[in-house]
Amino acid sequence: MPFIDFQELLGIDLDRWYLQLTGNQPYKQAARCHAFEKEWLECAEGIGELRAKNECKTELEDLRECMTMQKMNERIRMIKEQKRKLIKEGKYTPPEHHCDK
Repeated sequence: MPFIDFQELLGIDLDRWYLQLTGNQPYKQAARCHAFEKEWLECAEGIGELRAKNECKTELEDLRECMTMQKMNERIRMIKEQKRKLIKEGKYTPPEHHCDK
């Protein structure tokens, strides 16, 4: 515990944004990434920041992917790009209900 807790003095909590998922939920339903956050916290608890960076890397990557969905969005972008390419080459014609007519 620091001598002067600036976070408490200023009324801010810099760590809270990352651990919001474990808080009370309004309808008592677990948040989307709750399971990943729980796995990461269980892995990183009590081993220190340096060891946690190495030993809990996969849990942290899973949590970040769940929160940002960066890999999923990249896959969707690549699929759409491939679909446009196939349409342009004439190798694929989308069904009528997918067209904007």
